[in-house]
Amino acid sequence: MSDDELVERIKGGDEAAAEELIDRYYGAILRYCGWHCAAPEKAEDLTQETFLKLFRSLPKYRGRNKFKAYLYTIANRLCIDESRKMPVYSLEDAEDMADRKNTIVQAEHREDIRRLLGVLSVEQREAVILRFGQELGFFEIAKVTGCSMRTAQSRVRNALRLMRKEFGDER
Repeated sequence: MSDDELVERIKGGDEAAAEELIDRYYGAILRYCGWHCAAPEKAEDLTQETFLKLFRSLPKYRGRNKFKAYLYTIANRLCIDESRKMPVYSLEDAEDMADRKNTIVQAEHREDIRRLLGVLSVEQREAVILRFGQELGFFEIAKVTGCSMRTAQSRVRNALRLMRKEFGDER
């Protein structure tokens, strides 16, 4: 069943459809929120809040944009709001927190990924995480980040160029 069909069933009060939608996206949204905060508990809270906001806003959802982009936009805004509340940590604290939260990749790749993402601007890092970590298309990335599709493509392309250069594989 498509996302839009599930949404229509949820609007009609179908709790099973709501559970199916949560099952479909919960893990991906949790990973996405995990990229944005150091504590796994906070990522879990943000994920739950994302779905609460989603269900509250569904009566206004008209299906003009892809549902996946709509959901990630909600998560993105919550993560941004949360990052504004977070205290500033030293680089050593940030590295310690990143080590604790990063269950997405194997341990030997953590340092490389952190180093590579660290050379990117916030916008480039967000675009790369959405593209490769969450497997969103450029249109969806544009919707989530509030930029044009060409800008989303440019951010990913420039980010990859910078990462190749940093990794010593300039082409």
